[in-house]
Amino acid sequence: MIALTVPVMITFGVFLIAMVMVGVVTHEETTTFDDFTVGSRRLTAPVAALSAGAADMSGWLFLGLPGAVYMAGIGATWIAAGLIVGTYLNWRFVAPRLRIFTERVGAVTLPSYLEERFEDGSRVIRLLSAVVTVVFFTVYVASGLVACGLLADEIFGAGFELGLTVFAVVIVIYTILGGFRALSVSHSIQGTLMFLTAIALPAIALWQLGGFGALHDRLTAATPALLDPLAEASFADKKWTSGHSLGVVATISLLSWGLGYFGQPHILTRFMSIRSTRDIPLARRLGVMWVIVVLTGASLVGLAGIVALDKPLDNPETVFIALSTQLTSPWLAGVLLVAVLAAIKSTVDSQLLVSATSLTEDLYRAFFRRRAQISDTMLLLIGRLSVVAVALVAYVIALSGGAVLDIVAYAWAGFGAAFGPVILLSLFWPRMTAAGAKAGMLTGALTVLLWKQIDPLLGPLQTGIYEMVPGVLAATAAALFFGTFVGRPPALDWSRVAEEPLGTEPRHPEEQQVAGQVPGQPQGQAAWQSQSAWQSQSAWQGRGTWQNQGAWESPGGWQNQEQRRPERPQQGASQPGSPQPPSYPTHPTSYPSSWPAPPADGGGSPYPGPPADGSGR
Repeated sequence: MIALTVPVMITFGVFLIAMVMVGVVTHEETTTFDDFTVGSRRLTAPVAALSAGAADMSGWLFLGLPGAVYMAGIGATWIAAGLIVGTYLNWRFVAPRLRIFTERVGAVTLPSYLEERFEDGSRVIRLLSAVVTVVFFTVYVASGLVACGLLADEIFGAGFELGLTVFAVVIVIYTILGGFRALSVSHSIQGTLMFLTAIALPAIALWQLGGFGALHDRLTAATPALLDPLAEASFADKKWTSGHSLGVVATISLLSWGLGYFGQPHILTRFMSIRSTRDIPLARRLGVMWVIVVLTGASLVGLAGIVALDKPLDNPETVFIALSTQLTSPWLAGVLLVAVLAAIKSTVDSQLLVSATSLTEDLYRAFFRRRAQISDTMLLLIGRLSVVAVALVAYVIALSGGAVLDIVAYAWAGFGAAFGPVILLSLFWPRMTAAGAKAGMLTGALTVLLWKQIDPLLGPLQTGIYEMVPGVLAATAAALFFGTFVGRPPALDWSRVAEEPLGTEPRHPEEQQVAGQVPGQPQGQAAWQSQSAWQSQSAWQGRGTWQNQGAWESPGGWQNQEQRRPERPQQGASQPGSPQPPSYPTHPTSYPSSWPAPPADGGGSPYPGPPADGSGR
């Protein structure tokens, strides 16, 4: 425990009050369930990058990771390397398609997206993925609350239970008030603070030690294993020894943390909420740079703590706290320690919201009130009550304590194995079936849950490998096998959806809907009224976009969508307040290749009618 000082106490108090005020301010803007869950898909690139990073890096960033490096040396930084690669790949390959696909089906959760993507009328996919989300996130939230209790006890000596309770109440308050909007604003503040802290504390430590050369020499004097990337030092009886070689299995286990990114709902939700796919390249560059800086800084804190602290620590996970209080002034220490709380709560609130959204949207609404009309007011109430419910269960789990990194590793593996392979295949394998999705999720989740019991039964083949690896491999194999041989592929051609973003997806001013509506036109698509015209909207080129949900391409045809087909304007006729739809050129080779072939008789409307048999395309 450090000596309680007025500056540290004031800094924490101001920060907690500021977070509650963010919830109060954004409460007025949270009027619909869509606002509460995905912020109406309006995140800019910088906010999306900071929010995704802050939601990703929980308390383990400044507690678990520095503690692991403090005990084992740079061999523990293979975790950081895997996470950096995973972050880049997630932004590069998953973010653009997931943004397009989820808006295409109007999904605000991963379970609802997966159900629509695989046209699962049985609703098993939605139920299974919702249960996985709630179970693993409750455990994940518990890890964050454990970190809160540890932080409060170490800094203020307030006791683990009291600190856990105070921080949990504050997190719940602003989450239920402002929902996703509150989280986005607070994550921008917290992500910036975490970034600056990851630079400042290692820089201060290196300056006082005399630079990287001095750090290297003193670590080598303790034991060369601390600087060997293929070795793991041993920390026991408050001293370091050479330990043992890291080995291939341990290295793969550490790197495999990067595999988990493809299945983390609290991160993928940021991809679903970004304003446009055009914002993703900038968000990717900012996000990857942010992750590199904070992981490098946290790793340096662990190494610097070995030689800069007055005496070895009883609890290695407090190395960041000890270094902050020993090397800096009380006011600066207060700011640095607030960054630890920011890292914890930015993940806990994200996980609380995703869990509550899944309980509300994927369980309550989809199963218990499936045939009833539910107002946004009622959905908001249920969503907020769900936040409280998940927090209470996680609070009970957290009271038992446990190592932060161990709890995070378990939940991270659960999501990575259950959702990662299925999400990737859903985005890049258009013909995958619902049976493949069900098999992949179930196999991945069960493998992670049971691996610690399965591995010892393998006898001489026992590996001791991180459960992420067998979980992902088993889930991928199950999804590929069942996705190929069981069930029928979706009726909608998802490869075409990936190639052409939705008309509503770009939200830049020059692409907003102009004034006036074509009579009978659905409001949500702005069909061919945008300045980029209907060519970029794929209005009638096989996707049925202008009918707002894939209309007549979906199973059961447009008649089952309960949507009234708009009036088909006459060829060449203009509508008030809207650009005239183009007519076919006279010469058959002069129209763009992206247009469908003109009617055989040279005339007719550019809008296709429904299929003659009324059953899809």
